[in-house]
Amino acid sequence: MKILIAGGGEIGYHLAQILSMEAHEVTLIDKKNDVADKAMQALDVRMVEGDATSIDCLRKGDIETAQVMIAVTSVDEVNILASLIAKKVGVGEVIGRVRNTELTRPGSVLRPEDLGMTEIIHPEEQAAQEILMLLKRSAASDIENLAGGRLQVVGIRLEAPPGNRNSWGESCIVGKTVQEYDRMFPEFDFNVVAISRRGTPIMARGRNRLENNDQVFILAKKEDIPRVIETTGRKETDFSSVMIAEGSGVGERVMDHILNDPDLADKRWNVKMITQDEERAKRLSEKYHDRAMVLQGNPTDPDLLNQEGFSDSDAFLALTDDEESNIISCLMAKHLKARKVVALISKKDYINISQTIGLDAAVNTKLAAANAIHRVIRRGNVLSITSLHGIAADAIEVEVKRRSRVAGKKVKKIEFPGNAVVGAVLKKTEDRVEIATGDTVLEPGDRVILFTLPRFVVSVAALFQ
Repeated sequence: MKILIAGGGEIGYHLAQILSMEAHEVTLIDKKNDVADKAMQALDVRMVEGDATSIDCLRKGDIETAQVMIAVTSVDEVNILASLIAKKVGVGEVIGRVRNTELTRPGSVLRPEDLGMTEIIHPEEQAAQEILMLLKRSAASDIENLAGGRLQVVGIRLEAPPGNRNSWGESCIVGKTVQEYDRMFPEFDFNVVAISRRGTPIMARGRNRLENNDQVFILAKKEDIPRVIETTGRKETDFSSVMIAEGSGVGERVMDHILNDPDLADKRWNVKMITQDEERAKRLSEKYHDRAMVLQGNPTDPDLLNQEGFSDSDAFLALTDDEESNIISCLMAKHLKARKVVALISKKDYINISQTIGLDAAVNTKLAAANAIHRVIRRGNVLSITSLHGIAADAIEVEVKRRSRVAGKKVKKIEFPGNAVVGAVLKKTEDRVEIATGDTVLEPGDRVILFTLPRFVVSVAALFQ
């Protein structure tokens, strides 16, 4: 596929990297010389130096023959104009990054197609939704909905408790193989689909032994997730207080979700927000009025945080633009026994080490946007694709075609590229979700949820065609 990317920042560069690895023909446009030099040295992409709003520059990038245009510069207006040009010359799929909520909120006067876009990506909103899900599952470090919300995959960091017993009184699962863990809890179905061990992704097999500090990714039906979490020795707990260190725009969106989400209507959380900008603090205070407390001050100042009940907060969200301060303040909160700490992090490398140093979860707006865009591009014969944030792995949903190589076969008889794991099957004939085992038969029309490393997505999906 021929793809043109406008903007060589973290989102554009990350997309160029993974799309070129998948053998797409990628052209990257950016004004900056250093971006061009870096891309030419490290990536198998074509580089065009110039302005993405210039028709001549876009033509140098062969926009007339591109199948996909991705506008992800840091400026909304540039993305909109580049998208309008792309749509005008006939590019089929146009994806644009827009941060202005007036252009993306429900009921907006302008629709995506009015901006020349077939899909709008809003990084801050995607990060806020991810944080909200993490708050709803207090014990999870990662969580994703699959199969229209009928399934969930959660990431849980394993810790061997004193006495080697978990909260159910069962033997701790640390030291057990995946197969032994599964046999310990026959009363409901789940699948360990992946393991992150010291930053290295492992596609789970029955023989894999679970180690202390592993982050395990477990798939189950949504209603079974609380019980699944408890089998790991963790326990879901209700929050009573949440403190948000705001400074990036993500915090406001998280606050909106907390106050308006119907699932949280009966929680009555005591929510405080601290932001440094005086005008912003005044506006947010008027916006939330008596529903939440908004304070003006440095959200990374330990004295201020302690004065405002930092040590008594059940959940602490560090969502400022200063990622080092976010990490440090989260570590402070964890030391003071906060049950859940979440840091907003912009450097991708920090994500991998975040949990090894004590953070419960880390969220990256740029990676969230890149993953959302990647899902759109890779759709093809893949019905849906979800990138797991705590591990370099994807959950894909594909349909079994009648003449495919997997039709009519048991899962254990199929050799998947890259040791991909079949997590669940949505059975066409019975309209039910089945957590997969080795004896599960894949029938034509079934929709299969698999977990795989990104570089194997295309070859895994090809088996089902």
